[in-house]
Amino acid sequence: MGIDRAVLLCMATSHRFERVIRTIPGGEALSWRAASRYVAGRDLGEALPTVGGLLERGHGASIDLFGEGVLDPGVADQAVEQYVALAGVVAPPPADVWLSVDLSHLALDTDPSAAAQRLARIAAVLPAGRRVQVGAEDASRTDAVLGCVLDVAARGLADRLGATVQANLLRTPTDVDALTQANVHVRLVKGAYVEASGAHPFGEPTDVAFLRLGVGLAESGANWSMATHDARLREALLLSHGPISTEQLLGVRPEALDELHNRAVPTRVYVPYGPNWFRYWLRRVAESRGA
Repeated sequence: MGIDRAVLLCMATSHRFERVIRTIPGGEALSWRAASRYVAGRDLGEALPTVGGLLERGHGASIDLFGEGVLDPGVADQAVEQYVALAGVVAPPPADVWLSVDLSHLALDTDPSAAAQRLARIAAVLPAGRRVQVGAEDASRTDAVLGCVLDVAARGLADRLGATVQANLLRTPTDVDALTQANVHVRLVKGAYVEASGAHPFGEPTDVAFLRLGVGLAESGANWSMATHDARLREALLLSHGPISTEQLLGVRPEALDELHNRAVPTRVYVPYGPNWFRYWLRRVAESRGA
């Protein structure tokens, strides 16, 4: 992993760096101009046309209201209300629209049981066939995230849930077993966080882990998707196991989406929006530097 990527990942977690850039004359406008490739909008009104355009092209969408690291239960409750409202304004089924959320946006770090309650409320308002996809966060939160998802699944809401697992984490095969046994949809990613321990190095070891997990999921008949822009990994799984649902991030290698759709591969795009876009944009830039 090059130093440029490491430095950018550090910046992407820095509130201070964000404040500095946004207060420089013209800094916010220039940053947004670059970020708008990866972010659907600064509010829902800006984001919905992007979702509509993806649906028209035959792709599904997974909409995320930016937010993470929330410690205030009141702020987390407000986020739930925004998600409930979002569920009510997106195109109804059969339009292929899911929601996406990081549980630290729901104050996971303050009270995991309350975060599970908030996740359950969002899942409960979704119609049949629609899910709320829980994002992967750094490894220090993985136990709490998994616990919340399994808690909500056990309440009879497994068919409204998805969970993201990271191939680079050594624990992920065990987590995948727990999720598939609970009938929770699994979204497989490589993993983007720099972990101090318990993880494969970036590069070939993580790629091999991704393939092994993908083959295992495909052969087990699990309900799952792969989320990667690595064409070699994607094609290896598609060629060996057929049209597996494939997910991408908004703005990253969009030319691949239509080609996959034309091959009858189900496609979905992660569509984030909201005012807290700055650090997400920096993560995308960092990951483009040799991930």
